[in-house]
Amino acid sequence: MRCHTVGLIVTLALSMLAAPLAADAQPAGKVPRIGFLTSGFSYVEAFRQGLRELGYVEGQHIAIEYRDAEGSYERLPDLVAELVRLPVDVLVVGGSARARAAQQATQTIPIVMAFSGDPVGTGLVASLARPGGNVTGLSLMAPELSGKRLALLQEAVPGGTRVAVLWHPDNPVTGLTLRETEVAARGVGMQMQSLEVRSPNDVERAFHTITSERAEALIVLPSGFFTFHRTWIVELAAKSRLPAMYQERDYVDAGGLMSYGPSFADLPRRAARYVDKILKGAKPADLPVEQPMKFEFVINLKTAQTLGLTLPPHLLFFADEVLQ
Repeated sequence: MRCHTVGLIVTLALSMLAAPLAADAQPAGKVPRIGFLTSGFSYVEAFRQGLRELGYVEGQHIAIEYRDAEGSYERLPDLVAELVRLPVDVLVVGGSARARAAQQATQTIPIVMAFSGDPVGTGLVASLARPGGNVTGLSLMAPELSGKRLALLQEAVPGGTRVAVLWHPDNPVTGLTLRETEVAARGVGMQMQSLEVRSPNDVERAFHTITSERAEALIVLPSGFFTFHRTWIVELAAKSRLPAMYQERDYVDAGGLMSYGPSFADLPRRAARYVDKILKGAKPADLPVEQPMKFEFVINLKTAQTLGLTLPPHLLFFADEVLQ
C-alpha cells in the first residue's frame, strides 16, 4: 500500500512537471486570444515557433487571429479595429505603421511590436527602458543602420557617385531613415536621388526616373508596401541593371543583390516572450524595448554576376550568407 501511494505521488508530480508552463498563464477554461497583424508567412512561422518554445499549443493554450494588410496602409485602421472589437487579449504588430495604427485604436489592450523601426523617434514609446503606455516589444534600429547599408552597397559599386533611394511616406520611420541615409551619402561624397512611392502606379514611374537620371545604385527603405511588392521591385531593379540594397533577406531570396539588417527570423520569435509575460500579468509599460541581437548580411552572387559586378573578396567574406 505504501509503495502504491508513493508511486501515485511520483506519477502526479511528474505529470505536473510535464504540463506546459503556458497552461498556468490564464484562468482555467479561458483561452487567450492574440491578434497578429503583419505581412509575410516567415514572420508568422517565427512567432509560432516562439510560442511553441514557451509551451503554448495553438488552439489549445492560445488562439491567434491573423490579419494582413497586403501592402496597403489604408487598410490598417480597419484591420486593427476588427481585432479590437473581437476583442483580443494582446495585439502583436510588425512594423511602425501597424504599431501606430494599433496605438491609435486602443489605449488598453497591450501591444507588442514584433519589430519597429524607431519606437522612440516615432513616439510609440517614451523610452526603451521605460516604454510607458500600452506598447512595448522590439526595435529594428532602422535609422542607425542606414550608413552601414550605404557603405556595403558602395563596396559593391566602387566609384559610384549617385544613389537612388526608394521610400514610402506612410511608414512613420521613413523620415528619420531618409535623413540618416542622406547624411551618410554626403559623408562618402555620393549624391542621393530621393524617390517617393505612394502606390503601385508610382513604382514603374520611379524606376524610369532612376534610369533616366543615371543613378548607379539603389537603396529601398523599409516599408510593408515594398515588402509586399518585393518580387516586382527586384525584377524592375534587374531590368534597370541597378545594384540594390534592401533591409530584409526576403528580397535577396527573390533575386535582389544584397540585404543588411536584423534577423527577421529572430525578432517575431522573441516577441512571443513578451506575449507570455503579458498573459502572466506583466504590464507593457514596465517591459523594456529590446534591440536586435542578430544581424545578417546576405548577398546573391548570381545576381551580382548578372549585373556584371565583381564583388571584392572581403565583401563576400563579411557576408553571413552568399546565395549561389
